[in-house]
Amino acid sequence: MSINDKLIIFDTTLRDGEQSPGASMTRDEKVRISRALERMRVDVIEAGFPIASPGDFEAVQAVARAVRESTVCGLARTLDGDIDRAGEALKPAASARIHTFIATSPVHMKKKLRMEPEQVLEQAVHAVKRAGRYTDDIEFSPEDAGRSEFDFLCRVIEAVIDAGATTVNLPATVGYNLPHQFGELIRRLIEHVPNSDKAIFSVHCHNDLGLAVGNSLSAVLNGARQVECTINGLGERAGNAALEEIIMTVQTRQDIFPCQTGLDATQIMTCSRLVSGITGFAVQPNKAIVGANAFAHESGIHQDGVLKSRETYEIMRAQDVGWTANRIVLGKHSGRNAFRSRLKELGIEYGSEEDLNDAFSRFKELADKKHEIFDEDIQALVTESGLESKDDWLKLVSLKVCSETGETPHASIMLWMDGTEKQAECSGSGPVDAAFRAIEELVNSGTELQLYSVNNITSGTDSQGEVTVRLQKGGRIVNGHGADTDIVIASAKSYINAINKIIKPESRAHPQMGDV
Repeated sequence: MSINDKLIIFDTTLRDGEQSPGASMTRDEKVRISRALERMRVDVIEAGFPIASPGDFEAVQAVARAVRESTVCGLARTLDGDIDRAGEALKPAASARIHTFIATSPVHMKKKLRMEPEQVLEQAVHAVKRAGRYTDDIEFSPEDAGRSEFDFLCRVIEAVIDAGATTVNLPATVGYNLPHQFGELIRRLIEHVPNSDKAIFSVHCHNDLGLAVGNSLSAVLNGARQVECTINGLGERAGNAALEEIIMTVQTRQDIFPCQTGLDATQIMTCSRLVSGITGFAVQPNKAIVGANAFAHESGIHQDGVLKSRETYEIMRAQDVGWTANRIVLGKHSGRNAFRSRLKELGIEYGSEEDLNDAFSRFKELADKKHEIFDEDIQALVTESGLESKDDWLKLVSLKVCSETGETPHASIMLWMDGTEKQAECSGSGPVDAAFRAIEELVNSGTELQLYSVNNITSGTDSQGEVTVRLQKGGRIVNGHGADTDIVIASAKSYINAINKIIKPESRAHPQMGDV
């Protein structure tokens, strides 16, 4: 494909997606997601914001080592320290990009930066030139471009392209623009910036008004050739443009779009489930492309039409985005090699035999409880094993719950706490409430429960339940996850996982330092 035919997909799930409160990911989780994105053939993977914390630096570095086919990108403000840190983190990458940004709207320059326009212009040019010390693939974003003054925006873009920027990204940072306005802005910029042909124009749209995908696609129709997006539309506030919706719209409406993505859309569901499982952000059933109801038909008229001809009510095939009925044909008598082979097919790799053995033991335990084990069960099993750390100070040893009609539910729990087993008993309004109260009787975490959510991983009464809890303490928000065929046990696991994160958190700044 030529530069005019190719639509570059820039995934920022690991950076902007992580800015959703409670969606922080560990280094290993970021590597797992990056490998899934690479299998989808995503062009650019924004791995994080290296200056934010040692943890973010290590995560970007790990992704840079793991990914060979996609370009790995690090975000940096227009500060020397940010850019140098990003350059250092990206050294192991086969293909590296530095993405630097500074706000250009009057309200941001005056209220946030407290800088004059000429100072902003000078800083932008300086940052692009400094990034050139580390890579010739440099992206510049004028933050809040959608509310910036047009003439000043043109000056900044022309200057950064002259300084070496190869991609210019226009963010709709607050989701304020309407599609026709935003598309017109991109068209005018490409027409008015004298050297616009020397860079790829990109867009990064937020979904505050539910217009992120619409704005992004309008920009593509007006000349943009890169879209920044996230799996499942994950992101701060109302999220970002959903990668799966961008890809499938362009692929489905080739009669309208003069470009193609070149991505393997059959990997969409795998990525969607992986990100949902790791972050604990469940996908709503009626979500386009990846929702459970996206290809379901209940209306008799619709069912009749689909049975006669799929095209009557389906504009794409479920198989095209990875919706299949695949199930792992393994059971409690299956061997380690068969298990390892299926993990490889799912794109799951373990760094050590010890980790593989732990996952295999968990698989055997699950096989004793379930008659059929689906790929989703394996993904959940792997995600759960990654949630537990040898450094965790709190672990579940045993849980007994009594719940019957007319009686107050009661829970008895034993926890491993810093090398010592401790037990507590509590009553509650329900079995889960009783279990949580028993945990708090021992840990006294001082946290506030903000969310309790249960989702079935597969169908059937023997399905594993996946539980997410969100805890807040002192302004810090974390998600905890747990899975089990017993919902109460899954709930206790998720609560303990969240407490481990919030009591002894990783040393990292809040990812919202990088708001583009």
